[in-house]
Amino acid sequence: MNTKSIFGPVFILLGTYLFLNKTGSMGPGTIFEYFWPTLFIIPLGLLMHWLYFSMTGRKGVGLLVPGGILFTVGLVCQLATLFDSWGTMWPGFILAPAVGLFELYWFGGRNRWLLIPINILTVISLLFFAVFSIGSMLSHMVLGQPLMAFVLILAGAALMLSPKKKREF
Repeated sequence: MNTKSIFGPVFILLGTYLFLNKTGSMGPGTIFEYFWPTLFIIPLGLLMHWLYFSMTGRKGVGLLVPGGILFTVGLVCQLATLFDSWGTMWPGFILAPAVGLFELYWFGGRNRWLLIPINILTVISLLFFAVFSIGSMLSHMVLGQPLMAFVLILAGAALMLSPKKKREF
């Protein structure tokens, strides 16, 4: 096994931790506190992908659903842990089954009925991401609520004052 493929990601994670660490203390407890998704969840998702892609004939397509879910959940948890953004990142848990099902669709025979739950879950997740991201950005602004109120008042006035379009049948 190539030592570069093992130590490279470990050094990147430790460097990221040291860069983001504000207290200056580093021990085994803090490493597990910040990198538990990378140590436990993401490797399981990658293992399931590796098992599928290493099989001859690729008959274990069912491994991709839990593999995609675990990998996506691991990424969401890792980002939320590093940046303390659980309130913004939680829609990633809705996106995770959509990723797993999309992998099943892509590699498993292209059953078009899988696109229905994939699209529903993706749209719901992206909608929540947008709403909570905009809400988070506005709440951190000094003029967040007054600015949003002003925009809504202008939008309502524009809708009320715009001329009606005549329909021709």
